[in-house]
Formats: sequence, C-alpha cells, structure tokens
Amino acid sequence: MSVLSELQSALSANRIEVVDLTAPLRDSTPVLRLPEPFANTINFQLEEISRYDERGPRWYWNNIHTGEHTGTHVDAPNHWLSGKDGNDVSQIPLRTLVAPAVVLDVSDRVAADPDFLLQIEDVRKWEAEHGALPDGGWLLYRTGWDVRSNDSESFLNVDDAGSHTPGVAAECAKWLAEESPIAGFGVETVGTDAGRAMELDPAFPCHELILGAGKCGLTQLRNLDRLPATGAMLVVSPLPIVGGSGSPARVYALVERS
Repeated sequence: MSVLSELQSALSANRIEVVDLTAPLRDSTPVLRLPEPFANTINFQLEEISRYDERGPRWYWNNIHTGEHTGTHVDAPNHWLSGKDGNDVSQIPLRTLVAPAVVLDVSDRVAADPDFLLQIEDVRKWEAEHGALPDGGWLLYRTGWDVRSNDSESFLNVDDAGSHTPGVAAECAKWLAEESPIAGFGVETVGTDAGRAMELDPAFPCHELILGAGKCGLTQLRNLDRLPATGAMLVVSPLPIVGGSGSPARVYALVERS
C-alpha cells in the first residue's frame, strides 16, 4: 500500500483526526487596533453580488473586503522591516506550510498573568520532557487565549495602560529566531507578539526577530488543547497573494488517534 493510500485508510478509519485550528471569519472577528498616528486594517466584510435573484437568478456570491492580517492568518517574512527582502506570502515554501508541529502549553500561567512572557528556560524545560523542537516545523504556543476569541473586547484586553495579552520575551524570540530549528511560530492571540511588546527591546521582538530570520508567524489559532505536545502534522493554507505580506488562512492539524 502506498503512503497516500495508508493516509486515506487511516482517515477513513478515524485513526487520524483532522483538527480545525481556524477561527471563523466574520465581521465581528477581532482585529489588531494600533494607536494614532498609525494606520489600521479594516474589519472583514462580505458584499453581496447576487443571491438567487434578478442580479443572478441561480447563483449566490460575494465580494470580500478584508486585510491580509485578519482572523487566523499567516505573517510572511516581508511583513516586517527586518524581513523586507524575504519571502512574500506567495513564496512561502510548501514544506513550511505542511510540516510537523509541537504544542507548548502555558495556559495555567497565563490564567494568572495575562501579560505572561515566554522565556528560553520555558522552552528548554519543554524540550527536556518532549525532545527537540521540530526541524523545519512549527512551535505552537498555547495560552488558552482562544476562549476569548468570540468577544473582541476580552480578546484584545485593552485598558488605560494598553493591551494585556501573552507573548514572548525578547531573549526568547531571539533564541527562536536564531538558534531553534523551527520554520514558524503560531499563537492564539491577535498577533505573535505580546500586547505590551512595544515596551520590549527590541520592540515587537517576534516580528522583528522571527520574521527577520525568514521564519513565519501564525495567529489567532483555536483548539490547540486538542493537539498532543508532539506528533501532529500542521497544514497551513494561505492565499498565494503575489507581493502580499500575509493572508487569512485555513489551518488544521492531522493527529494520530489510538
């Protein structure tokens, strides 16, 4: 039996589960809001063209209006100044978009501190228990933040002091960018950086360092609690927008079940 036939057999027998990690895309999908004077993206919108009516009697279709970085989406390296000469979203290698994934879970610590920042020692502790990060694969950072994703106010979690969402310490972002073998880093929050990442050095270290190293970001994931710490295969399907800095994406994982 060929490898692909074995895969189909395992899917049919429910020995491999397909887990959807994507947030539904609608007009209420939370989007990042930058302070003035910076420009912001638009919310997702559907514009009806026809719906089985005089505009088109037997078909229904829409125009879509959205930003590249809306909902569950990919950050290509060229999204940030440090990666401006890197790949656009249409150039991301397919071997990066279909690759092994591991899950590092700090949801218990984020529950006590929404400003929690992942440290190098947290990753080292995970590796001591589960093995090395996957070469050419993805590190998925589970914080439990996806439970807030249906409520934009709770998801963005902004007060007078700024946004409070978990992220990664600058030193850890540098280590993931320069020393780890991963090709991408995925999160449940609105962006790969912490809400207060502007205060770090460098500011927005995941964008500055990980994208600057030619690696990719992946945001607003759901259902990471349904994945094992190791052993999942991630499939990321962005639109191949030529020159684009990112794209909304359908993201799912293949998980072997006993």
